[in-house]
Amino acid sequence: MAMTFETATTKAIDVSGTSFVYREFGEKGDVPVVLLHHLTAVLDDWDPRVVDGLAAEHHVIAFDNRGVGGSGGSTPTSVEEMARDTVAFIRALGLSKVDLLGFSLGGFIAQVVAQEQPDLVRKIIIAGAGPAGGEGISNMGAVLQDAVAKAGASGKHPKHFLFFSQTSNGQAAANAFLARLNERKEDRDAPMSNETIGAQLTAIHAWGRGDPSKLREIHHPVLVANGDDDVMAPTINSFELARRLPNAQLSIFPDASHGGIFQYHAVFVQQALDFLR
Repeated sequence: MAMTFETATTKAIDVSGTSFVYREFGEKGDVPVVLLHHLTAVLDDWDPRVVDGLAAEHHVIAFDNRGVGGSGGSTPTSVEEMARDTVAFIRALGLSKVDLLGFSLGGFIAQVVAQEQPDLVRKIIIAGAGPAGGEGISNMGAVLQDAVAKAGASGKHPKHFLFFSQTSNGQAAANAFLARLNERKEDRDAPMSNETIGAQLTAIHAWGRGDPSKLREIHHPVLVANGDDDVMAPTINSFELARRLPNAQLSIFPDASHGGIFQYHAVFVQQALDFLR
């Protein structure tokens, strides 16, 4: 029986002497979709509707990169090193071709994987992200800190402020999303450490000061998605990705922020499935 977000077993694999944890969803097929996650996220932070929606037609693999959640080792302080760990994990699974879905920090990692290992990648979906040197990306740590303060003062979750618009529709979507993240009751992932969050922020800050010129080398088909008012990776960066990438299409969701693909999960899944076909 195909595993779902709620039932998939957490597995571990040795990657050059370090244990990486992962979960697989759906039936194994030709080209799996590997999910690359955001700042502060572990396996349980993927939206079940997105995971299960993709798994209806694809073999989907989510994993914790080095130092994240239940995976061992220390988290690198550069996106490039995170991308190399991603490649090592994919190779350790014995895979020779994958599709990538990178959200936020994962979208940065996906770009580097495609640049450094183009033959490993078939298609790419980049959501809530931007190019190296993108507008406002180096400020993501300050935005996170501000949202944590607002959450503490209001009794809400930081994702209410980071991932969703402040309209009634956006906040209702935030509540629904957070409820979905709690659907899995057993075998939940280890929490994120402060050391890992610090390393990720260092990597993101450097990415925000990087050089986007190598994007022209990515000739893979790319679907770029975002909300129309992303407060973490400002939406202009998604337009810039679509402009710079030679073979890209762009999807912008209305009245949505960084987590637009979760707010509009049904529409996004359909767009992703159409793109991957």
